[in-house]
Amino acid sequence: MTDDKRRPSPEELLRRVEAEESHDKRGRLKIFLGYASGVGKSFRMFDEGRRRKLRGQDVVVGAVQPDSEQEVTRLLDGLEVIPLRSDLGSPCLDVPAIVRRRPEVCLIDGLAYRNPDGGDNAERWQDVEQLLSAGVSVITTINLQYVREKQEEVERIRGKRVGDSVPEAFLRTADDIEVVDAPPEYCIHRAQTGAFVGVDTLAMERQLSALREIALLLAAEVVEAQLDEYLKRHGIEHTYGAQERVLVCVTPRSNAELMIARGRRQADRFHGDLFVVYFEQDKLSQEDRAALDRHLQLARQANSHVEVLRGDDFVTTILRFGEEHGITQVFVGHSQRTGFWQRFRPNPVERLIAESQGLDVRVFPNAPVRREG
Repeated sequence: MTDDKRRPSPEELLRRVEAEESHDKRGRLKIFLGYASGVGKSFRMFDEGRRRKLRGQDVVVGAVQPDSEQEVTRLLDGLEVIPLRSDLGSPCLDVPAIVRRRPEVCLIDGLAYRNPDGGDNAERWQDVEQLLSAGVSVITTINLQYVREKQEEVERIRGKRVGDSVPEAFLRTADDIEVVDAPPEYCIHRAQTGAFVGVDTLAMERQLSALREIALLLAAEVVEAQLDEYLKRHGIEHTYGAQERVLVCVTPRSNAELMIARGRRQADRFHGDLFVVYFEQDKLSQEDRAALDRHLQLARQANSHVEVLRGDDFVTTILRFGEEHGITQVFVGHSQRTGFWQRFRPNPVERLIAESQGLDVRVFPNAPVRREG
């Protein structure tokens, strides 16, 4: 490579300097992401704020959830609270007061709020963007169900949708995102001791596990976006030693839309290839055949290599296919003891993980069963 190719132009150097200066002046954004209500994201945020204040940082509270539990409100002791504005008809974040106060860090509990008419911004996340642009760092909280692009997916799992939302693009601007990864059992216990006594714990556990998976994947994507931004800001080109070749294994019950979308994104990120396969089985019901046809159509729309595999043993067939095609990652759904997986003993996903040497096996929750009526 010649010196001219290695050395950036003066214009490129100027752009990098300007990007660095802009980044340095902007406040930092940290988001605590909950996959469901009750995981403890507000507690984690205020606890971090309290610890930062003890370390000498100038920390203020810009918003507190009106129904905060006592263990959360206790953490507010010793923290300065800037009251919400109430002159617009309903309470909203007092952005001008926070900017005048100019703290190092502002804690805002609840990112997904619509502001009353008459203010500068329609939604609270835009207030946060204004604070960041003014050089104030923000720590805030949000539940997965309020992420705009995830609402349809969450609705399929929970059966309902909330009104307010925050665009996923805003979350991707975060300097730090942390999933409050409380075990599903903890959330179920809280639900049973609260307003949801008598809840179907098995169904709730399945829902929470599916939501948790989505939240963790979203957080991983935000981290990837942070890396992309860092490399771009420092003029570093992406270099990959080997292409990723992702294999998505679908069944009629797979959450194929999620798996194929993640597989496509992963393959694109590393300039790789996406394969979608279906292990042939006999005597599919009309409903399962229709679901499978939809999955394979999604795969074709995603420009993947679609193949139907045949064999006596699922794991052996998948591993052989992986070796022949240089697969690096395998996406499979949670196994079930009924239906397709019933033919296999022991659990095929457990076998696949145990026997796959050099393969990264990722397990996704199956799509929730839709019932009519």
